[in-house]
Amino acid sequence: MTDRPPGVKAAKANGKKRKPEERLSAFEGMWSIRQEDLAIKERLSKMKLLDSLIAKVKPLAEYEEALKKKLINELFSN
Repeated sequence: MTDRPPGVKAAKANGKKRKPEERLSAFEGMWSIRQEDLAIKERLSKMKLLDSLIAKVKPLAEYEEALKKKLINELFSN
């Protein structure tokens, strides 16, 4: 007696399985996108903070002035 060929559903399931290399490359791609997204969010957060410090009408406290200078250096040195 000879072995039967796999059924339609079994053949489809085998075709849909991902290889470990494909999973790893997909994960690395998602991870790099996530890192870029986090970097952009951090930069936006710093820009909002700097904007709020610049918009203040009252004189800034010493620590606020130091933070403002630090943010300006970080954002515009890149």
